[in-house]
Amino acid sequence: MKVTLLGTGDAIGTPKIGCTCPVCTEARLAGRQRLRSATLVEIGDKNVLVDSGPDLRAQLIAAGAPQIDAVIWTHGHYDHFMGFGEFYRVQRIPPVYAAAPTLDYASSIFSFLRFESTAVSPYCPFDLFGASVTLVPVNHPHMPTFGVRIEHEGAVLALTSDTNASVPERSKTALSGADLLVLDAIAPRGYTITKHMNYADAVALAAELTPKTFRCTHTSHLMPWDTPHLAMDMETFDL
Repeated sequence: MKVTLLGTGDAIGTPKIGCTCPVCTEARLAGRQRLRSATLVEIGDKNVLVDSGPDLRAQLIAAGAPQIDAVIWTHGHYDHFMGFGEFYRVQRIPPVYAAAPTLDYASSIFSFLRFESTAVSPYCPFDLFGASVTLVPVNHPHMPTFGVRIEHEGAVLALTSDTNASVPERSKTALSGADLLVLDAIAPRGYTITKHMNYADAVALAAELTPKTFRCTHTSHLMPWDTPHLAMDMETFDL
């Protein structure tokens, strides 16, 4: 299983438009970006997206323009699903797997597209191209939101999606012991944001879940580029 972090920024992205903070200034000078949420998971010869944020066209071109075989949506926020419209007249619209509330909302936005959709129950693994995929409830008020666990040939990817630190114990069990854990960490330690973890929260949760390695994603322009364990766009992992 090969995992590519296509987008590691928050809903605003980095650099933030109009911002002259040190992080945004460095980003513009160095040509760096944190695009919005999308993760490419290669399972054998199949390509699966976890989320399809609004920067999807640029992300897929940067990844070599792969044909996408399926999409998993974690929740119905703009920065996690809105790029799905980029498939229009580009390829066969891929099938989507998500919790029922996510499908109901996002499908209403994309009423101009015809695509297969499968409502998935939390904590109930389903097969996708030979991988076992599980939606894992997390806590992102007031939107039903799910992390994702993908296991294939003994390798495990776990993503928390957007969440604060109050992750249910059953979900912690499902996300634990992964080869790669990808965690929400929107701001540096010391910030209190009710819907998300800060960096200290994410590091503490990673220590509890004991992955082989972890990355902090969904980071805002407040997060310095040299932060340890910070995810970077187009970072790739062979699990």
